[in-house]
Amino acid sequence: MSTLITNIAELMTQDAEHRVLRDAAVVIEGERISWLGPAADAPAADERVDAGGRALLPGWVDSHTHLIFAGDRTAEFEARMAGQSYSAGGIAVTTGATRSTSDFDLTRLAMGRVAEAVSQGTTYLETKTGYGLDLENEARSARIASTVADEVTYLGAHLVPAGMDAEEYTELVCGPMLTAVRPYVRWADVFCEQGAFNEDQSRRVLLACKAAGLGLRVHGNQLGEGPGVRLAVEVGAASVDHVNYLSAADVDALAASWSGWDAAGGSGTPGSGQRGTVATCLPACDLSTRQPLAPGRELLDAGVQLALASNCNPGTSYTSSMAFCVTTAVLQMRLSVHEAVRAATYGGALALGRESGNDVDGERAVGSIAVGHRADLHLLNAPSATHLAYRPGIPLTHAVWRAGVAQPIR
Repeated sequence: MSTLITNIAELMTQDAEHRVLRDAAVVIEGERISWLGPAADAPAADERVDAGGRALLPGWVDSHTHLIFAGDRTAEFEARMAGQSYSAGGIAVTTGATRSTSDFDLTRLAMGRVAEAVSQGTTYLETKTGYGLDLENEARSARIASTVADEVTYLGAHLVPAGMDAEEYTELVCGPMLTAVRPYVRWADVFCEQGAFNEDQSRRVLLACKAAGLGLRVHGNQLGEGPGVRLAVEVGAASVDHVNYLSAADVDALAASWSGWDAAGGSGTPGSGQRGTVATCLPACDLSTRQPLAPGRELLDAGVQLALASNCNPGTSYTSSMAFCVTTAVLQMRLSVHEAVRAATYGGALALGRESGNDVDGERAVGSIAVGHRADLHLLNAPSATHLAYRPGIPLTHAVWRAGVAQPIR
């Protein structure tokens, strides 16, 4: 079954050449993109969709979420808006509610959050464990996450549970808990921050998970300057997320991690060569916690690869709206519309190691529109992506295809 989407006013490919096509068309065959180019040259297909002069983007790639949870933290949010500072300790509130919720209800809640994200244009997403914080509940969270998300990250090192010794808990995270979650996860993460895990504990967690074959991510430099960025680069983490407080040395370390990377690979294949550590900015979280926005402009100008993600979670960023993150990045972080959209699509794919792949290797790329890539598409109810920032707060998702399948829009 093939589908031709034609009469596209603006097609923002986010491919290696950063192409923006006008009066364009795309053909989907099965779950893949089989053709794109001028609408006048489009081949015949089994089905024809008239885009009506709208803009087409890659689907959002949300590379940082926490969807496996129960409970409510509205009171914490209200207190923060009244002037209280954010600290990592609120995670414990969600842990209690999550542990007491059944598998069925945790799955139902997570599926609802995924559906909400998809209806706003997100077509590929990661989610983490981290609200179980004991062996049984972390394994349960990982298993449930593997049924609802595209990528699953082990975050047993989210917070030391009340009443537990930090060193003993770190050993649990590095040992029996890691063994229990391993069948369900591809990534591991650690909250390297004051009030969570120190540099030594974070390094031990990351190295144990790396030895177990997991890719690495780091929560770092959210509440102040610290070792998170430096540690992420040291261990070869795919991303370091939050990055609100950066020294010049932190920026230099991130930039240096990309020095051997060729974005086009000499053959139009993104991501060739030695890849570095993506800096993932979480602007919705920054606003909710009243932290300074991550220095996305400075990072891009230094040559760092940037991602935008929602950080959807109950305490500090209860939104799955990637469009809101893009809008904020343009209006307040000084990114161009093209840079912000790229960070929310290709950048997220890069942070998840899914920026490349085609018909040859069977691991189709996401986050960009190119022949052979997964057909993850987001049609806006606007003639250009500029409207995402030009009309802030207006729901602009008109249609979504995820792996070639049209999705319901709420």
